[in-house]
Amino acid sequence: MLNPTSPICIDAAFRAPARYIGILLLLVGVPAWGQGTDHVLDSAARERVIQGAIADLDEFYVFPDVAKRMAVALRAHQKQGDYNSITDGDRFARQLTLDLRAISHDKHLGVNFSPTPLPADLSKPDPEAVARMRKGMEQANCFFEKVEILPHNIGYLKLNAFADPENCGVTAAAAMNFLGNVDALIVDLRDNHGGRPEMVAFLSTYLFAKPTHLNDLWTRKGDMTQQYWTLPYVPGKRLVEQPVFVLTSSGTFSGGEEFTYDLKNLKRATIVGETTGGGAHPVSGHSVEGHFAVLVPFARAINPISKTDWEGVGVEPDVKVAASDALSTAQKLAVEKLPDK
Repeated sequence: MLNPTSPICIDAAFRAPARYIGILLLLVGVPAWGQGTDHVLDSAARERVIQGAIADLDEFYVFPDVAKRMAVALRAHQKQGDYNSITDGDRFARQLTLDLRAISHDKHLGVNFSPTPLPADLSKPDPEAVARMRKGMEQANCFFEKVEILPHNIGYLKLNAFADPENCGVTAAAAMNFLGNVDALIVDLRDNHGGRPEMVAFLSTYLFAKPTHLNDLWTRKGDMTQQYWTLPYVPGKRLVEQPVFVLTSSGTFSGGEEFTYDLKNLKRATIVGETTGGGAHPVSGHSVEGHFAVLVPFARAINPISKTDWEGVGVEPDVKVAASDALSTAQKLAVEKLPDK
């Protein structure tokens, strides 16, 4: 996803088999918006970017009819001369993103510009890019910002992205084991902008006693569906009886929304806060004209209970309060549910 409200945790769907985004874009070698450059676009370069974007959307975008409408819109803007004065790559990427979203209303869809050349295949970053990503995740503690025990033995976990459990499973398990004896759990996703469904499944496993179907992802190309279930095993205790509260804000996005949506539909958690951002489509990155990455949503989530997803509408909280009041509200609700309140 390109989440314009979160310039740090934005799209990073460039390392197969990534499905959701939210891992730092900078760490996989694709600079974020706002990077200065002397790269000057001419009409021929703009045409190559537009043609490449249209081709990628036509081949991969999750809704083919919308892809065709976006192509028509881009060509109309081009014919009207709306792009003629744009010679800055970053500005052009921003404008294309705005024009594409004006048709699709898809917050995962976008175009990004890099002042340095991009690899032709963004699903296969070079080893140095992978090493930077891993180093960045380590420095960010795999996006586990805080784990603590609040008064009344209420566990609190603040998680700002769902990183790859292959690299961050140990950190995730350590966090959950620290919380293994709490009487209630609060998961703070107010600053969570996405990540990997594998980590969503890993952490969700601690909250269920038996195998539980969490979510499906349907991919347009090939008409394939991948199911996501809780895992057969996770290290440490599970919190299967304790009440769970998930904190949300309008900035909670993508993978953060999946975790919230899954638990809400399974009636395993009480959602407290604001309606989330509304981005449910996984994306893949495609290199165009050497300096542009077209981020194309290629699949959609299908919840096994609701048979739909949160795209465009977000996840409605069970208890709607300002994000700034969500933690204190959840603490009060948790205390009410404790047997020795």
